[in-house]
Amino acid sequence: MADEEIMDQKKYFEDTCKPKCVRPLRAYQECVERIKDDESGHKHCTGQYFDFWACIDTCAAPRLFDKLK
Repeated sequence: MADEEIMDQKKYFEDTCKPKCVRPLRAYQECVERIKDDESGHKHCTGQYFDFWACIDTCAAPRLFDKLK
């Protein structure tokens, strides 16, 4: 058992949830595309970024906590 690789369950569940969060990912990517030429540095896509990760967290959290019990 010492040679077995330990798999990060959180990463696994996040990766399985990403296909379910395509809409927030696209919104983030569209925002990044819109502001890529912003020289002022005032525009950002923080809201869209956090929306994407909130979707992933909402999907992954119940399965992850079931494994921790």
